[in-house]
Amino acid sequence: MKKLLAALALSVAFALPAHAEFKLDSRYTDADGDLVADTPTDPAQQIDPDTLIFAYTPVEDPAVYADVWKGFLEHLSQKTGKKVQFFPVQSNAAQIEAMRAGRLHVAGFNTGGNPLAVACAGFKPFAIMASKDDAYGYEMEIITYPGSGIEKIEDLKGKKLAFTSETSNSGYKAPSALLKSEYNLEAGKDFEPVFSGKHDNSILGVANKDYPAAAIANSVLQRMTARDVVKPEQIVTLYKSQTFPTTGYGVVYNLKPELQDKIREAFFDFDWTDSALLKEFQSSEPPQEKFLPITFKDNWAVIRAIDDANGVTYDCK
Repeated sequence: MKKLLAALALSVAFALPAHAEFKLDSRYTDADGDLVADTPTDPAQQIDPDTLIFAYTPVEDPAVYADVWKGFLEHLSQKTGKKVQFFPVQSNAAQIEAMRAGRLHVAGFNTGGNPLAVACAGFKPFAIMASKDDAYGYEMEIITYPGSGIEKIEDLKGKKLAFTSETSNSGYKAPSALLKSEYNLEAGKDFEPVFSGKHDNSILGVANKDYPAAAIANSVLQRMTARDVVKPEQIVTLYKSQTFPTTGYGVVYNLKPELQDKIREAFFDFDWTDSALLKEFQSSEPPQEKFLPITFKDNWAVIRAIDDANGVTYDCK
């Protein structure tokens, strides 16, 4: 899978114009060139909160995921000696703003939101969920429902297409680049874009025939199908993309180095056996059964290329 993603990153780089240099906000430094913010060397600029705040990317019902993450957060608390609180964020923008403002310390940011979180909030991703044999990733799918009258991508012309949010890779960025480059279909010109806010909203919207079509992450669809939230016969796939990295997990840049080390250890020595995390994420394809080390510089190269193709800039306000 790692070799596959590397090949995909190269193919995207060759297919698109050379992308602009990735830059962090002026409040951060990157002396080692790894594209993420350096931890301040001055202890006075480092933080050591009594309570660690954790947030998972807002792709589905936050109440469901508070229970899913409970066992891991207890493990994180034992490992760090800190209280740990689950923060149920409602949007990608709110999650990024919380970390930028110092109210969020440990997080899982969605694929498309990772570059913005790194550039603007000092996010330092270091892990991704993977199978026992190190396979990871998901695909973007464009879906419809049976009898919608949409049988191929070209049939989207003149119709509504549901996206999730503008920071989402599979919910906006990748399908926008794909539809424009491969099918000459532009949002607002050839079809009407609508925004649902979350992948589950888009999936349910199609299943209930509220949206004629939607661009979604199939990992979310697989988990919702496994929980019987939607049935396979309610969904028809029009397009399936190459494989992308999924949610990246990490910390805010200015935590004390020793605390960052303990948090990393908590991710990589967590026992998934019979855990709520395993029950929830093993239904993905490939199954997600452990945390695997990654780097933003290498594993998110293909996502930065897609951003560049869409003209995305990381302007931090």
